Amino acid sequence: MREPVQHELIAALARMSSLRLQVGGGFRTRDQVARMLDAGIARVVIGSLAVREPDTVRRWIGEFGADRITLSLDVNVVDGVPVVAISGWTEDTGTSLWKVVAEYPEARHLLLTDIGQDGMLAGPNFELLEDAVERLAPLNIQASGGVSSLADLERLTTDGAIVGKALWEGRIRLEEALRLVRT
Repeated sequence: MREPVQHELIAALARMSSLRLQVGGGFRTRDQVARMLDAGIARVVIGSLAVREPDTVRRWIGEFGADRITLSLDVNVVDGVPVVAISGWTEDTGTSLWKVVAEYPEARHLLLTDIGQDGMLAGPNFELLEDAVERLAPLNIQASGGVSSLADLERLTTDGAIVGKALWEGRIRLEEALRLVRT
């Protein structure tokens, strides 16, 4: 099994910072998760493994606490149904978002990415996100994919949002986004 490349660097940053960091990418073993949490990471994001090995991820939620693990599910909307994809979007599971999340009644955090919107700067899939907020309560849902403006952030009903490309391209200034979420 390949070791994640940046975990040690991220752990060092967490130890030096007072920020509450949520980190994803390459978590495959209990020890990898434990090292990050011990270093001060607030939450570890688990994606494909949550679909492939739900028993393992449920054990981690039980051991480390539901507030320390964020499920990350990437979906393609097919005929109105959000279908989960894994392995960097290369493998369609044929399983709906609703079915995967139902396997995690103890979960508290979900990072939800609409693959079709990600990086497009065309706005999030508000319909999907609003449906998820309603159907998956009391999960804390983080929106991912498509945020392009402060107006998008204002319209979201989720508990958080990933704002990547819009920051990178200067469409949203970090100070403005932070001011918005603090009001």
